[in-house]
Amino acid sequence: MITRAGWGLAAASALVYAVGAPFGYAQSAVLAVAGLAAVGAGALWTLRGAGLSVRREVTPVKVARGDPAVATLHVRNTGRRRHSGLVARDTCRGTSVTVEVPSLASDTARTVSYRLPTRRRGETPVGPLVLDRTDPFGLARRSIAYGRRDLLLVRPRTVTLGPLNAGRQRHLDGFASRSAPGGAISFNGLRDYVIGDDLRHIHWRSTARTGVLMVKELTDVNLPSTVAVLDTRHSSYEGDDEFELAVDVAASVACSVTRDRFPVRLLTGTGELLHAKGGPGESEEVLDRLAVVERSPDAEPPLHALRRAGSGGTLVVVSGTFAALADAASVRRRFDLVLYVRVGDPTEGGMPGAAGVNVIEISDLDDLAGAWPN
Repeated sequence: MITRAGWGLAAASALVYAVGAPFGYAQSAVLAVAGLAAVGAGALWTLRGAGLSVRREVTPVKVARGDPAVATLHVRNTGRRRHSGLVARDTCRGTSVTVEVPSLASDTARTVSYRLPTRRRGETPVGPLVLDRTDPFGLARRSIAYGRRDLLLVRPRTVTLGPLNAGRQRHLDGFASRSAPGGAISFNGLRDYVIGDDLRHIHWRSTARTGVLMVKELTDVNLPSTVAVLDTRHSSYEGDDEFELAVDVAASVACSVTRDRFPVRLLTGTGELLHAKGGPGESEEVLDRLAVVERSPDAEPPLHALRRAGSGGTLVVVSGTFAALADAASVRRRFDLVLYVRVGDPTEGGMPGAAGVNVIEISDLDDLAGAWPN
């Protein structure tokens, strides 16, 4: 492809010939031919086979929003001639990253690294990688795509939060949870035998009395549960920055719970996003799910999600407005502790209150740990 400089030289050559030829100036014809020949030579230079092997690596493939992510290019000259004037262009979610590739002698390799933009959360395609080859005078350029697209997952930022202490007990021995591990020692009731149940838990007296295999249901009585509701309505946030902060808050809450091996349900305006039961590695799943959450014009108000939230444990509602505070207050009797987190600039006149609801207002994620109740 002829560059802007190449087209300019071709136009200037034609103009010189058009002005000088009618007056019999032979020099004008020589200059015009030389200019056009330079443009043609540049085009032929770029048409020559590249003879390059290019490989890209993205490290890491999952990164928190704002943290560095690096792409590394491994370029090898497999031809017999030296390559110079190479420029690599990579596309990362609409942003073009330009990298200069040093001159390569025959059968030599170079490694070039460059940072990728991670300001926006979500699945970020990287590529395709385009290598631009220009002639020594910059009159022509040839662009060749190499390799495949890589995927960079930009996940929410998080801060570590302490466990929330609920003040009500729903079991004689403490909190009861049906998602407890089978090795728990607290008896919570009897149920019919299901294939796969541990035979050691069969209650033989009840089995003899009923004629049906009955199994003891054991629970972990000290296993607190948490429900986190993220408001995903467009009208609840002034802009993308406020919504990104809300996602960071929801991720911090859910990850802090799962790291302590406690169950958590994560709800949005479009339904349940995740139900973690306290198993190992669930924090990674929380971050992966929240990495792709977006605001939706069809999102329901938090009250609709709260109706499906069950009862017991702790409820955390995250929103960019206080409009859903009344919804949280309306269900406070169903939970041991209700916490409402409003993100964004501080409201004029102070924070509104609601009976039975702990209200937090933050404008930065670093403020969350300090405002978090102990």
